[in-house]
Amino acid sequence: MFTQLIDPLNNLTLTCLVALIPVVFLLVLLAVFRTPAWIAVLAGSILTFALAVWVWQMPVDVGTQAYLNGSATGVWNVDWITFWGLILFNTLSLTGLFENFRRWLIAQGSLDVRVQTMLFAWAFGALLEGLVGFGYPWAVVAPILISLGISDLNAIRVAAIANNAPVSYGALGAPIIALAAVTGYPLLALSGSVGSVVAVLALLPPWVLLYLVSGKQGMLSAWPLAVVGSLGYIAGQYPVAVYLGPYLPDVTGAIVCFASLLLLLKFWQPKTVLGYGGVPLDAAALAKGNEDHGLKPADVLQAWMPFVILLVVVTAWTGPWSPLPKVTWFTTQVVASAPEIKTNITAAFKFAPWVGGTAILASWILVAIWLAAIGKLNGKLVGEIFRKTFQQMWGALLVGVFIFGLAYVFNFSGMASSLAKGFSTLGTAFIIVAPILGFIGVALSGSNTSTNAMFGKFQALVGVQLGFPPLLLPTLNSVGAEIGKPIAPQTASVGVSTSKFVRREGDVIRHNMGWTFILLAYLIVIAIGFYFLHPASMTLPPPAP
Repeated sequence: MFTQLIDPLNNLTLTCLVALIPVVFLLVLLAVFRTPAWIAVLAGSILTFALAVWVWQMPVDVGTQAYLNGSATGVWNVDWITFWGLILFNTLSLTGLFENFRRWLIAQGSLDVRVQTMLFAWAFGALLEGLVGFGYPWAVVAPILISLGISDLNAIRVAAIANNAPVSYGALGAPIIALAAVTGYPLLALSGSVGSVVAVLALLPPWVLLYLVSGKQGMLSAWPLAVVGSLGYIAGQYPVAVYLGPYLPDVTGAIVCFASLLLLLKFWQPKTVLGYGGVPLDAAALAKGNEDHGLKPADVLQAWMPFVILLVVVTAWTGPWSPLPKVTWFTTQVVASAPEIKTNITAAFKFAPWVGGTAILASWILVAIWLAAIGKLNGKLVGEIFRKTFQQMWGALLVGVFIFGLAYVFNFSGMASSLAKGFSTLGTAFIIVAPILGFIGVALSGSNTSTNAMFGKFQALVGVQLGFPPLLLPTLNSVGAEIGKPIAPQTASVGVSTSKFVRREGDVIRHNMGWTFILLAYLIVIAIGFYFLHPASMTLPPPAP
């Protein structure tokens, strides 16, 4: 067994600085030189491997196996689920079902900009994040908001701020799956701990959104929208995150939020219908906007059916009652001893054939069969769906290969352990640092999944050093990464693709920055509250008998 060197340079401060070189190198490539993500993480993984062998004296043979185990984990645990999630989304888009869903939803709410913001930026954005992620909620939601009279720059900011809370469960749970893979903590336990923090975090953004589109008076006069919008999302998100896992919290949260808001609007409407900026709409605008969606009941049913299939299949397939996720065909691993932090670091790959990605594949197959039966899908369109998905995803798929290889070597070699030893000198104050690291990581890398892969194990090791509840720091890393999304260049580049700000991501990032700092401060308060008031929610479940 390889034994890690925690302080190979005999100076812990210098050792920590050297351990940070791969992180800084990767983030500079991404944020400063705007290098394509897959090239940046490939270069970063090569540098990490070289430092691990040279400074931390990691044996090349077991280090190579650790890298390959990480890459295989990235492909099977993350790429497999994000690929089929995008296949499903593109199937709905190219068959017209997603557009019908959008048209139906527009017709359900009033013309009030506050109602439309809650329906589209908050609830619809969460649905898009849950299915796809990668900045698509901005790209789809912003044009809808622009059509309501919001300027391009402000529409993108509203879409971005609304996208905060759902990010950890984006792309059908990919960030949480990555966090479980690198920390070794149970997937369901991490899903529940993140869900607990997100449930509190989600109380604030709806109020911010109402303020951004209508000002202080517009926000206060529409307070039921903020209350019902936040509680509706939480009611759908939290129990699914805690009891079923990370695959569907955003989807169920969005659907329950839709239902809650539409039910509210049956009994309550804002007294004055406001446009953007809190300006009342005139009679002509109201008359022009009261148009029917023009869909038949069968069209509406068809628009909803894929979501019903997805929810039923994934819930039955991945829930704690299902034996499928527990099936493992083979496991390969290498183990390093870290005596100074009293633990072993395992770099393992488990081939579990019936993981969440396979559940999404099964859902898509059923949706495809149904669409073919009603004449909306044929072989030619299937080919177009796969071509479009590969064009969109090939870079992200390579990122999954290289970032997990990098992360596994970073953890296995002792680099993460060295950092944990150094940062543990901060003591309890590290609770403040943990979400900030997640915030910085995603702001520069653009990916919650990559940030969890890079920093998740390091956060867990710091927690072990300081005697914190095990799930606390990894959870704060993931939720902190949610907050940094609005100022992530890579996310912004996708998010502005349907606006006038193409290749002007810097303007968008500067416009979003102030509110992200406010939300980060709110998260730090939440983190302190969980540590002192509710640490039990961050502990590991007892081992099964």
